[in-house]
Amino acid sequence: MKHLFLFLALLVAAPAWAQDDSPKVQARLVAEDTAVAPGGGITIALEELIAPEWHTYWKNPGDAGAPTTIEWTLPPGWMAEAIQWPRPKRVPVGPLMDYGYEGKLWLLSRINAPADAKPGETVTIKAAASWLVCKNICIPEERNLSITVPVGASAPDPAVAKDFADARALLPAPSPWKIVYAHGQTLDLYVAAPSLVAARPKSADFFPARAGLIKNPAPQLVGFAKDGLVLRLTPGNKVAAPVEGLLVLTSTDGSVQALEVNAQAGTVPAAEFVAPAAAEGDLTLWLAILFAVLGGLILNVMPCVLPILAMKALALAQHGTEGRRESFSYAMGAIVSFAALGGALLILRAGGEAIGWGFQLQSPVAVAGFALLVFAVGLNLSGLFEVGSITAGEGLTRKSGVAGAFFTGVLAVAVAAPCTAPFMAAALGFALAQSALAALAIFVALGVGFALPFILLGIWPRALSFLPKPGPWMLRLKQFLAFPMYMAAAWLVWVLAQQAGPRGVAIISAAIIFVALAAWLWSTTREFSARGRMIGAVAAALVLMGALWGVSQLSGATPAVATEVARGEAYSAAKLASYRAEGRPVFLDATAAWCITCLVNEEAVLSKAPVQNAFAAKNVVYMVADWTNRNPEITALLKENGRSGVPLYLYYAPGSAKPQILPQILTDNIVLSALNG
Repeated sequence: MKHLFLFLALLVAAPAWAQDDSPKVQARLVAEDTAVAPGGGITIALEELIAPEWHTYWKNPGDAGAPTTIEWTLPPGWMAEAIQWPRPKRVPVGPLMDYGYEGKLWLLSRINAPADAKPGETVTIKAAASWLVCKNICIPEERNLSITVPVGASAPDPAVAKDFADARALLPAPSPWKIVYAHGQTLDLYVAAPSLVAARPKSADFFPARAGLIKNPAPQLVGFAKDGLVLRLTPGNKVAAPVEGLLVLTSTDGSVQALEVNAQAGTVPAAEFVAPAAAEGDLTLWLAILFAVLGGLILNVMPCVLPILAMKALALAQHGTEGRRESFSYAMGAIVSFAALGGALLILRAGGEAIGWGFQLQSPVAVAGFALLVFAVGLNLSGLFEVGSITAGEGLTRKSGVAGAFFTGVLAVAVAAPCTAPFMAAALGFALAQSALAALAIFVALGVGFALPFILLGIWPRALSFLPKPGPWMLRLKQFLAFPMYMAAAWLVWVLAQQAGPRGVAIISAAIIFVALAAWLWSTTREFSARGRMIGAVAAALVLMGALWGVSQLSGATPAVATEVARGEAYSAAKLASYRAEGRPVFLDATAAWCITCLVNEEAVLSKAPVQNAFAAKNVVYMVADWTNRNPEITALLKENGRSGVPLYLYYAPGSAKPQILPQILTDNIVLSALNG
């Protein structure tokens, strides 16, 4: 096959030679030492200076090509060792992927002298070198080269010492860590190295030592388990032990390490995969920060946040131009909360947890606690209880203070956290593949964008004068805003039902009653004597503690028994691969019960007749990846597509290498346009 390939390359190259017969590779031999001792050895480099935009090939050229060969002609008794191959690079050529070199290349070979070599004599070392050099066409070239080497005391040649040191720095080293593989739908390499989890290399590339081991053009996904790195590959048709090749790791500071891989079959732990470079596109840190600011700003108009914004707007209307400090305090609460959520997410991921944005609502305890908090806010807005000197009526015209504004910012982020907005998803996907400092900068930018309207009000407080003047209408509006909070609490109870079943609903229902009782006890005893107020406070605290104790019992809750997905098929990577192998189009809906944007899209678009009819007409498989409870397989799916949370909508057209990623907010036209190509 190699001879046939070279013959075809020669035919293709013939017209080009007629126009330009200049060599594309300049070559020479270079000796490392000034002499070689009897019985010793000397390293000879074949230097290739490859023309710009052209490339030669590694020992496994990939999908096409041929490696450099050297045929040595040596004096009797002299021996040449095999070529020492430096790490290659991936060279995409149309739909193919080659492994090769560009620019300056040094191929090292050690030449050993016999023990009876005579000191003082000079020997000539000859090499017939040939290679295939390619650009838009491929040209086979060859050179007959020679170099003379004295026999005598060996000493390094200082003129080339740096060049040889640079060449050796590109050679692979034995892996200091154990590497095993697992072969199934994918071919996973596991490097048992906890230090790589902490360091989070910028990229990892596997170069197979033999053809057929992997599908070379397929993306290589980097994942992190609790104690090491996992590289997910697409297997070829010749997978067999041992899996050999090179693993090239690039750190965040740009340093590169090439390791020899000689992996036997073993156990590969579950891993969380980060987005491949292709999914990030040309996104840079500064562009990701801009996307985060825009995404945070758009997040303000998502359905889950509007009730909180209405509450804050009401508070600012109470104070007119005196609300400047509260605007900044609200902004600070939002920014600190986003930074805290991002920091918690990074810490848990560094510990090997397969989680993403909105992870806090994958815990039944967190959902229940959040439901109680939202319900308590509703009771406060209804006037059942007040804290401190704030009272209904006259108190509405008073300044509620920066502490209350800060808490409102925290509450707004808590409500908004399960949602994702346009621009936000790409920024978060980029953040979770970066260093901790860069990731935190993106989370802070997200908070700045979210708080931007109130930051602007703080900078230009005269804008508050456009709001209506305080009056009795504010009390009615405040009471009305309690009902969106009650609706949010009911929604969270429904989410909990998906996670913990009937037992979870019973516990949260009792806890809600206890919270209402505690609020009533607190409120009704405020007009009693000092002793009565103390008894009321203690009673309210005990009842509230009973509610919190009930919530704590959900820590051992198990998810509700899975039921059939109402409008689709439950997602699994194996099912998706099977449908794609059959050539079926697949629409994948990554959703969660706690994601309001997801639910709106499903009810307003995906469940409607035009979309459902189009799915049926085109024989589209509708798959649902339900992320309500923690699911490492769905987390991996999100990361593979550059996302850290839901919603995520993917359309796999028949024969396509990658899915089409649809916007977070859907319309009928968006979905139908994707289906029609």
